[in-house]
Amino acid sequence: MKRLGKRTIIFDSPPCVIGNAAVVGKTEGEGPLCKEFDFIHEDDMLGEKSFEKAESALQKDAVMRALQRAGKLPDDIDLILAGDLLNQNSASNFALRELGIPLLGLFGACSTMALTLGLASILVEAGAGSLAVATTSSHFCSAERQFRMPLEYGGQRPQSAQRTVTGAGASVVAPHNREFPAIHAVTFGKIVDLGIKDANNMGAAMAPAAAETIAAYFTDTNSNADSFDYIITGDLGYVGSELLNELLIKDYNLDISSKHTDCGKMIFDKEKQDTHAGGSGCGCSASVLNSYFINRLKTGEIKNILFIATGALMSPTTSLQGESIPSIAHLVNIRKPDSVN
Repeated sequence: MKRLGKRTIIFDSPPCVIGNAAVVGKTEGEGPLCKEFDFIHEDDMLGEKSFEKAESALQKDAVMRALQRAGKLPDDIDLILAGDLLNQNSASNFALRELGIPLLGLFGACSTMALTLGLASILVEAGAGSLAVATTSSHFCSAERQFRMPLEYGGQRPQSAQRTVTGAGASVVAPHNREFPAIHAVTFGKIVDLGIKDANNMGAAMAPAAAETIAAYFTDTNSNADSFDYIITGDLGYVGSELLNELLIKDYNLDISSKHTDCGKMIFDKEKQDTHAGGSGCGCSASVLNSYFINRLKTGEIKNILFIATGALMSPTTSLQGESIPSIAHLVNIRKPDSVN
């Protein structure tokens, strides 16, 4: 691999995704992508005694299904890269503690799927492991309890608020194989903070970071939106997606509107489901990428995508202290298998 420009890493022999899985909760399973997911859990508790335990079970389920699709066992995996929204990545730690795989716990908030997938690709390409798993999860109820108010409080959410997705996704990353979708490039993001303090308007906080990373990738690679079937942001929702396109045109003279879509807009039905500004959370982009998009890359229906997951690097403590919400976005370029026309 080599660095192109200031920020982008290009793979000479692109690592590939040999197994992928996405599992979600009941509300997500009632949305437009219901037929795309590997499994829909009708009970958001997943038979567990707490929402936090349920999230861990959700992430473990996604990992085991991805391994099964790849034809691998936990003992075959050299590294697993995981993170979530809860304190000290606890959902991931408890999800994976029994698998016996060396764990790299990562925090990127809602950008975690792109962060884990990008780093897993680098490690596999560098020979640090022949097989790695990238995974993340979120749960509506555990996130509300940590970042806002427990559901029992019954607080009202403004229309700019997004619903944290109850979902998890996992990708099994291996050295280049022309039969599987290939990861061609990774661009890691910078922290961007324009002073947004409203924790109920994550789209506004994260859109500037997405714009900065997308612009950096286009500069480094000397490419433009026409090269891609889709430019997919993770969870900007309706508010953030509109802001992203405005910022790219205004600040970078880039128009991606004809190719842009957002996982937070795709996963729920705005007219039929009361999810306000769309979906968010680590599990939002993880579940949509590891179902709808990677499955279509496998068949060649989609040939080339940019996946940009965005994260708000905040905590309940910093919000109570009046801090703004610094954000970050990481980008992964994924292409169809070489063997598919």
